[in-house]
Amino acid sequence: MSKLKAEYIWLDGHKPTSKLRSKTKIIDGPVKTVAGIPEWGFDGSSTEQASGDNSDCALKPVYYVPDPIRGGDHILVMSEVNNADGTPHVTNTRAPLRKVAEKYKDHDPWFGIEQEYTFFLGRNPLGWPEGGYPAPQGPFYCGVGADEVFGRDIVEDHMEACMEAGIMISGINA
Repeated sequence: MSKLKAEYIWLDGHKPTSKLRSKTKIIDGPVKTVAGIPEWGFDGSSTEQASGDNSDCALKPVYYVPDPIRGGDHILVMSEVNNADGTPHVTNTRAPLRKVAEKYKDHDPWFGIEQEYTFFLGRNPLGWPEGGYPAPQGPFYCGVGADEVFGRDIVEDHMEACMEAGIMISGINA
């Protein structure tokens, strides 16, 4: 049995917008099913998910894909956050969504998820004039050309890495 790196990824408790968190655990591999990935804990007081006197939170693996950056048998582990007793944490919005999806599965629901992100150069978004703001969104939304789109090479690499990992990505609009 070989060892591999499992990068556990979860959403924290920051408001109004959660941030991504991750940490790496060395586990036995290769992994064949999500059930073969152990649950793990973390300090919820550092992620806005618990108080300092009762900070234990649990990471429950729900999905995994090959790690396109590390390669080999290493994996990315998408995780739900649970309380120490195994119940869904208040920030775990996936748990109630799963109940709704199960209830209405006969309706063949579609989910559209778009990951947005911004690149910064110093304290300004990449491509913004220093100390100022860009023109209204119209010209650079789904834009073409070096004067309209900034960081496209990184966006392309990100999309390629998602595809290599088997992450269901539907496209980009950089």
